[in-house]
Amino acid sequence: MKKVAVLGAGESGVGAALLAQKNGIEVWVSDKGVIQEKYREVLSHHGIPFEEGKHTESQIEDADLVVKSPGIPDKVDLVQKLLKQGVPVVSEIEFAGKFTNARFVGITGSNGKTTTTLLIHHILQRSGMKVGLAGNVGKSLAGLLAEGDDYDWIVVELSSFQLDGVFDFKCDIALLLNITPDHLDRYDYDLMKYASAKMRITQNQDQDCHFIYNLDDPITAEAMKAIEINAQMVPFSIEQKLTEGDGAFIDNEHIIINTNNNSFTMTIQELALQGKHNLYNSMASGVAARILEVRKDLIRECLSDFQNIEHRLEYVNTIYGMRFINDSKATNVNSAWYALESMSEPVVWIVGGVDKGNDYDQVMDLVKEKVRAIVCLGKDNTKLHEVFGDVVEHIADADNMRDAVYASYKLGQKGDAVLLSPACASFDLFQDYEDRGRQFKEAVRNL
Repeated sequence: MKKVAVLGAGESGVGAALLAQKNGIEVWVSDKGVIQEKYREVLSHHGIPFEEGKHTESQIEDADLVVKSPGIPDKVDLVQKLLKQGVPVVSEIEFAGKFTNARFVGITGSNGKTTTTLLIHHILQRSGMKVGLAGNVGKSLAGLLAEGDDYDWIVVELSSFQLDGVFDFKCDIALLLNITPDHLDRYDYDLMKYASAKMRITQNQDQDCHFIYNLDDPITAEAMKAIEINAQMVPFSIEQKLTEGDGAFIDNEHIIINTNNNSFTMTIQELALQGKHNLYNSMASGVAARILEVRKDLIRECLSDFQNIEHRLEYVNTIYGMRFINDSKATNVNSAWYALESMSEPVVWIVGGVDKGNDYDQVMDLVKEKVRAIVCLGKDNTKLHEVFGDVVEHIADADNMRDAVYASYKLGQKGDAVLLSPACASFDLFQDYEDRGRQFKEAVRNL
């Protein structure tokens, strides 16, 4: 491999460029949009040539390998043209995985993967392992490896977009938390195409590997029927008691994890992360840790003291008797369902953004039960009005965060929760979900 072209100059693209350069590979970066200043500075500092605002196809086609941003679908004309010409096109994860001897714990799913990734990393780090953290959280895998490769294990969060471009990358331990409708616009509005992308996390596993999966998730069960899985399968469930083999389940308010004829238990009340969805996340993390033979007392300690991530059901402040909750990371309807389900008080719900083919029927019962008012935050709120106009009495519109927070405050009452859980992507009004969440917190502080 002498020449690599990188499409997209975000976190993963710049990471791939740095890793290529570190390994003596000629690299060139092309971004059809405007490169963020921080990434432009990194490329310039390292003397990596790049272009922005266009793709010079002749130069891209001259590469031995093309590494594309996960945001670029396979079906775009340029990618299809490259593939027809026999130029390999891979994800940054696939590219980076070839430059390390570390083993991988990979986590995917529609919801909960960032929390679970950080929790597993927290446990393994506390156990004294040389462990890295990368993927769809924090640094890209390529960016992490460009800085050094002193790891025995790397915990990597994997989106379906990243898995689309994976061919030889192998997860020694793979976790699939759930599959719910998300990013369907990318997958021709075909849920099983999206599910198949998630299942790629298992494709290179062998009998020495482990596949940890949610036994309660019906779409996962359906997707598993369509492929052959060679890894040792380890289910987790809160609905069924698993009396044989390895796995995790709930019995009498206790988590029970069985691995290698050895049992670990702790009470649900001891968990730092509360709520049904976090119970799944904690169980899956505990299973992974026990497979890696982390001490039981350390797992119990870590599951009890873990601090949740920013922008995921993050308490911001209580103002005039109203709790303000930042759940900006909820970029799909299922994530918003978890957030609404966890609320114990009446809710003023801030929702909206870039709709990815959302079906709001799954939250309708919760909205009827808990939502006092809705504030639609987006450039086009037509669908939200059509869906909820006859369900919620008070619906307001906002096209910036300050107005959304103020409208929520005016619509709420003492004892309510103002919940930012958008169920949509952020790109119509914000750089990303983190920008959206930080603007929410700033607007709350300025009330």
